Amino acid sequence: MISVQRLEKRYGGVTAVDGVSFDVGAGEVFGLVGPNGAGKTSTLKMLCGLVEPSAGDITVNGFDAGDTAMRRTLGFLPEESPLYDEMTPRSYLRFFADLYDVDRATANERIEAALDRLDLDARDRPVGDFSKGMTRKVAIARSLVNDPDVLVYDEPASGLDPLTTNTVIEFTRELAADGKTIVFSAHDLHHVESVCDRVAIMRDGQFAATGTLADIRDEHGEVSYRVFTDVDVDDARPSNGRYVTTVDSMADVDAIRAAAADAGGGVVDIRTDESTLEDVFLDVTGA
Repeated sequence: MISVQRLEKRYGGVTAVDGVSFDVGAGEVFGLVGPNGAGKTSTLKMLCGLVEPSAGDITVNGFDAGDTAMRRTLGFLPEESPLYDEMTPRSYLRFFADLYDVDRATANERIEAALDRLDLDARDRPVGDFSKGMTRKVAIARSLVNDPDVLVYDEPASGLDPLTTNTVIEFTRELAADGKTIVFSAHDLHHVESVCDRVAIMRDGQFAATGTLADIRDEHGEVSYRVFTDVDVDDARPSNGRYVTTVDSMADVDAIRAAAADAGGGVVDIRTDESTLEDVFLDVTGA
């Protein structure tokens, strides 16, 4: 549903995006992360047809990203999304449905369904009275009034309380399960890790790492094992009446198992510690 090939964006003598390529399929959530200035925002804006690429090709649902017809198949949630304070959620969303030429009956059905799924009950109060979490829910609903096949969400849960954040993350998963193609960008890497099928980490306008979370961890992360024994072995340290040794391979685990048996004991627990996405992010970006 999204195809990006050799995408570049230059601002004068500064290259913000430098030859990135990726595809995102239906029902997939693709995470785009990176430090400030890495090129994320420029990439997202080019995807949405808001910024013209300096080079490369973008197609969204078979349309060139610069084609105005493409925007009818896309829903965009920017990081900052001010609403019309004097309007209610229903009137605000109907206004945007009219811009997409959605008939009133269909618009009303979509609006109520989206607000139901987002647990927003206050539908006839001015949005100027809403909390940040409530306004964010309205903005997410706005991205769906045209029933787009592709969604681009930039920091959808930024600054929200844990309960509202969980609602937004779960809703994103539901949209993917419905077959939507989603590009998801966030600074909170736990959100990315919990919802994305694949992730690209940007650095200096390029992809420093890309793939499934498992692929990225395999290539850039580290795995260690904490082996707990009921007898003391070499390099072990006491731990709540047991002994724990940290090693980097299963061969080392087997060696500890043998050493414990020789000492008249055994292994009572093994715990695996893997790099988180944040660990990998810090490593590959040098942050």
